[in-house]
Amino acid sequence: MEKYLAVDIGGTFIKYGLVNENAEILEDGKVKTPSKLEDLLTIIEDLSLAHPDVNGIAISAPGAVSDEGVIYGSSALPFIHGPNIKNMLKERSGMPVFMENDANCAGYAEVWNGAAKGKKDVLVMVIGTGIGGAVIKDGRVHKGANLHGGEFGYMLLTSDIQNSNDVWSRVASTKALVRKVAQMKQVDVESITGEQIFQMAEAGDEDCKQALDAFYHLLAVGIYNLQYIYDPEVILIGGGISAREDLVDKINEKLDSILKAIDLAKIKPNIDTCKFRQNANLLGAVYGFMKEYEK
Repeated sequence: MEKYLAVDIGGTFIKYGLVNENAEILEDGKVKTPSKLEDLLTIIEDLSLAHPDVNGIAISAPGAVSDEGVIYGSSALPFIHGPNIKNMLKERSGMPVFMENDANCAGYAEVWNGAAKGKKDVLVMVIGTGIGGAVIKDGRVHKGANLHGGEFGYMLLTSDIQNSNDVWSRVASTKALVRKVAQMKQVDVESITGEQIFQMAEAGDEDCKQALDAFYHLLAVGIYNLQYIYDPEVILIGGGISAREDLVDKINEKLDSILKAIDLAKIKPNIDTCKFRQNANLLGAVYGFMKEYEK
């Protein structure tokens, strides 16, 4: 059975795993993310030397990852942007290398063996500090002309373009929810968490209940837009908030209200949560590798 070395480059840790062609993680581990490119390359090279029987190296990385191997844009790791990391690793390991954006890898994991298995046209949105995601077209990641496919968080939800705070990431992310409640209660934004807001709302806190109601509405508005822009088979939601059992029901309630108010709309978005969380990037990177080298 074919095996692959999967590497997920994160801002704090580099996670790695040995993954087979059946989407099974045979072993895994993590090391602290270094502060220099040379150290990063050495870590991955050493992992490849420790697993000489793998068919190749599959890498998940932040930023706008080009097919050529250069990572554009910005991230918490400035040193990965600019050099052709893919070619460097090919030369040092002697193995074929695949590299893809982390959100796109999360999308690939769902298509391979997750909530989008068997589907061709899928959107995956990851809600956290901002809102990002992946566009899957005909079973493959669609990066777009500027490598920005899936950057849903930049979507404007208002005609007031003078107010840049109205982009989706800044009004409907979990960070935005925390910021709103902190403002309502006039407390420091660092003194409250998203989990606490849900707990306080369940205990009857009116500020938190009001903020969550607006939060679900804004999520539904963006999802409604995505449905009519792309018309996917399913829109999957990832990120820490996807663990909440009532998330889909709450968003569906808001979608029903929107569809009732807009009489031209007849298609209700099919939404669900992602199956994979902490291992999504490792699995998706391997699936991307397999698609890249399947010929």
